[in-house]
Amino acid sequence: QVQLVESGGGLVQPGGSLRLSCAVSGSTTGIYAMGWYRQAPGKQRALVAAFTSGGGTKYVDSVKGRFTISRDNAKNTVYLQMNSLKPEDTAVYYCTGTWLGSDYWGQGTRVTVSS
Repeated sequence: QVQLVESGGGLVQPGGSLRLSCAVSGSTTGIYAMGWYRQAPGKQRALVAAFTSGGGTKYVDSVKGRFTISRDNAKNTVYLQMNSLKPEDTAVYYCTGTWLGSDYWGQGTRVTVSS
């Protein structure tokens, strides 16, 4: 089993920054396809950023140049650095990963961008 726990969300003004963290515990060996999704009010959950199978990263166009996904393998933690935040970034952000063919999700952390 794998457990994912997100943290770091909150209220921030437009133009501000937040760093989300996703702590991975349990059977961390072999977990792959880790990434971040978000679900805005009234919308479906959608990909924000993820690691690719080739070792790279991918981002949805709307966050390119503003968000950065990274990881610290020693700490079993995945991060999402979010800069130049906009009101349209307001959403619940979820961490996800795949282990033994099953997708695992955290409980989400809420990000609100508002003045």
